[in-house]
Formats: sequence, structure tokens, C-alpha cells
Amino acid sequence: MLYGIRVSELKFITAEALKSREIVVRCKGKTRTVFIVKELRKKLLRYISQQQIKTGCIFITRTGKPISRTNIWREMKSLCKHANVNPAKGFPHNLRHLFARVFYNIEKDIAKLADILGHSSINTTRIYIVSTGAEHMRRMERMRLII
Repeated sequence: MLYGIRVSELKFITAEALKSREIVVRCKGKTRTVFIVKELRKKLLRYISQQQIKTGCIFITRTGKPISRTNIWREMKSLCKHANVNPAKGFPHNLRHLFARVFYNIEKDIAKLADILGHSSINTTRIYIVSTGAEHMRRMERMRLII
């Protein structure tokens, strides 16, 4: 999972971007920078070396076209079946939500998360980190406020 990147933004991950350690994403009139941490950069550089990719998009199909939402969706459904997970629960965007929840649980900074995800409004980001009723109940039970 590349720091909450959208599937539609994978085309911006190029061999050239790996060299600069940052990906400039332009989508719907907005521009944001996705930084590539050292360990991930190392793995991606190894991958493009093995695949003999010198320039351009690094996530491509066998025919050389950039990988699409459909390609990823199909692969995720297959992985769900192999992992005995309900395929109806496996969607590429769920990985973005997972990243958001993990980041927020560690950092507790919704403004920084909104920046990373490329949201112009924190209200959009709140959708990604909203807690369930069961989570609220567990937290309240742990508080032991009843005397």
C-alpha cells in the first residue's frame, strides 16, 4: 500500500519519480506530492530492475499498458478467494481506508492525514477514520466511568 494512493494515481509512479523520491500526482485540477520512504523506494527500484523498466510507469500489464482499476480489482478478488476472505469485502479503495485508519491511530493528526490523502476538506478525511458503534462501546467500557 503506497501511503493511501488511489488506484487512478498509480500511473504517476514512474521510474523517474523513484529517482527523485517523490511522486507528483495531478488529478482533477489538484496537485499533491506523495513521498516515497527509503525502504519502499529500495523495493521498487529492485522491482523495476528485475522487470527491466528504464522509464515511464512502473505498474504495467503484460502488454505494457498502465495497470487499471479493473486489473487490480480482479487480482484482489482472486486473492480474497485464496485467503478465504469474502470477495465482496475486497476492493482497492479499502486499502486507502486501511492506510488512513492506521495512520490516524498512530499519529492522531487528521489535518496531516488530510494533506497526505490529498483532501481539501478534513470532513472528507473524517469519513475514512469514522469509528463503528462497537469501537465506541469498547472504548467507553475501558473508561470504567460508572461508580
